[in-house]
Amino acid sequence: MTRITLTAAAVAVVLAGCASGGPDPKALDEKFARLKQTDFQPRGIATLDRLNQDEAQKLCSDPAAWGGKEFEAARKKVEEINLASIKWPSDGKFLGDWKQGEAIAQSGRGLTWTDDAKTVNGGNCYNCHQIDKKEISHGTIGPSLWNYGKLRGVTDPNSPASQEIVKYTWGKIWNAKAYNACSNMPRAGHMGILNEQQIKHLMALLLDPKSPVNQ
Repeated sequence: MTRITLTAAAVAVVLAGCASGGPDPKALDEKFARLKQTDFQPRGIATLDRLNQDEAQKLCSDPAAWGGKEFEAARKKVEEINLASIKWPSDGKFLGDWKQGEAIAQSGRGLTWTDDAKTVNGGNCYNCHQIDKKEISHGTIGPSLWNYGKLRGVTDPNSPASQEIVKYTWGKIWNAKAYNACSNMPRAGHMGILNEQQIKHLMALLLDPKSPVNQ
């Protein structure tokens, strides 16, 4: 069961309890915590630590917390923490090879229980985004990234005029929750899904004027 399905199940339990005048939320939380420990088992590289939530995940998966001034304050704090966690390129260079970036964007391998620990992770970017018009299969959870750099006027990624969008793009890929605490986008760098060089290649795919994305 995926984390999204797991969260949906928890929400369903809470709503059912509220509708029927059942046990209080604390009791349901305790019951669900016991269920996780008894019904979920580690398989391969997918261990039970994946069920542990950080502050962002706790905040955004709790419908009782949504809305209001307290939620917005907590959301802002989560975003500040995640923004501070972004690691910028160690050599100051943001772009790699767009051809390798395309291969990373296409790959959905890595981090599943059927993968070996040595499997090189992919970005699985097409699962949520349209990136290349020639790709006939892509998701729509995220916005289209076709002409990403071109639409933002990036003719030279190294120019001072382009640095704001270049840094934003890096930060978004590294840790999307820095800009939206409840973003559905995986925190590729922060969670160790992709390494620095892989992110550079994805940056090139999106921002290099020579990339087919920007033609």
